[in-house]
Amino acid sequence: MAFDILEPGLATSVQDRGRFGYYNVGIPQGGAMDQLSASMANALVGNTDDDAVLECAYLGPRFTTDTDAVIAVTGAPVEVRVNGTPMDEWSRLSLAAGDEVSFGMLSGGTRYYIAVQGGVDVPVVLGSRSTYTLGALGGLQGRTLKAGDTVPVGAPSGSRPAMEVIPENLRPVFAKEVTVRILPGLYDHRLTTEGMETLVSTAWKLTPVADRMGLRYAGPDLEWKPRIQPFGAGSDPSNIVDAGYAIGSIQVPGGKEPIVLHRDAVSGGGYAMVATVISADMDVVARSAPGTLTHFEPVTMEQALAARAEAARIRRAVWG
Repeated sequence: MAFDILEPGLATSVQDRGRFGYYNVGIPQGGAMDQLSASMANALVGNTDDDAVLECAYLGPRFTTDTDAVIAVTGAPVEVRVNGTPMDEWSRLSLAAGDEVSFGMLSGGTRYYIAVQGGVDVPVVLGSRSTYTLGALGGLQGRTLKAGDTVPVGAPSGSRPAMEVIPENLRPVFAKEVTVRILPGLYDHRLTTEGMETLVSTAWKLTPVADRMGLRYAGPDLEWKPRIQPFGAGSDPSNIVDAGYAIGSIQVPGGKEPIVLHRDAVSGGGYAMVATVISADMDVVARSAPGTLTHFEPVTMEQALAARAEAARIRRAVWG
């Protein structure tokens, strides 16, 4: 069973939960940017949470299926069409052999997910099917899809899906103004009190410079404490000699335009990390479209852990 790609979309890639255990050698976790939406798509078609899906950025693909198939589309709001007829997102869809699936324009967010019963069956590389384009790893030949590709689909497991439709109260929101919770970063002490206050009191605007590696925000300059830069750090006050980057780290090169490092970010470098987005809110960042106003809200570790537990509860509600 396979999908034949007629048009690839803007940056359609194969993703799963991620590639764990190799960050220490510079290979990022990767995986679906919006983990909850991808998980919900898998749940609708009766897959496991580890099965691979297609992640579509902004402009989706157009494809046909060579056999009967069951799919689901979740994530950013977009018109789903089967043979030109509009169909519902967040629900299980049955396809007949030869059916053509296509998509309209997004009305919010940036990415949506296509799950197929049986999962996208590309080879496992370092424990994951996820595409890491910078390293040409995983997915379909380590790259995004292109016209003429054949995307293999695995055999259905035969398990009974928990839901046919994701209830509206469980679906994530794709808002134009969001709050993203943060913990202190390893180098938050490099900002002045005024600089940190600016970080957490500003409504930052997401710029179009936003991809799987990182998302850049526009706003006022942040003030750094003056110091004589150590040897090897460079002259920029945001430079450090070198350090590992936590996933979700916030850097502010030159004190301007904070960058949130996301799934495909490098694992280390020479910029100070002034804060870290909590794990429960990484999906919130991923759902943000350019122009989204973002408030960074400091929380305690206890609050971060409670947020993670709540995210896990929602996931359990979907999987049953």
